[in-house]
Amino acid sequence: MKIKFAFRAAALLAAAVAVWPAAHAQDSAGARGLAATCFTCHGTDGNSVGGVPPSLAGRNKDDLLQLLKDFKAGKRPATVMHQHARGYSDGQLEQIAGYFAGVKPVAPAPAPRRGN
Repeated sequence: MKIKFAFRAAALLAAAVAVWPAAHAQDSAGARGLAATCFTCHGTDGNSVGGVPPSLAGRNKDDLLQLLKDFKAGKRPATVMHQHARGYSDGQLEQIAGYFAGVKPVAPAPAPRRGN
């Protein structure tokens, strides 16, 4: 009986290990898909041009999540962020914050110069 249980437990563990990379890749792709809506203002992968609005790449996940929740609840003043944040569940906001926390920040590019 103990051998059957151990064999089944080992088989379940092996299956979980085999499936995890694919599931993790799906989660990462899903989180990037949610975060992609932020790229227009905050730059590709959260690396803004000229620092305005602020870059999100590499920031602390918990800090970003709290900011997003504050925008969603109307506790933080904003022009459009409260509207964006209200469009997501708390779980989706957590995925977005996690995505940006995992992105390596790059040196900010200078803002484009205007014509003379």
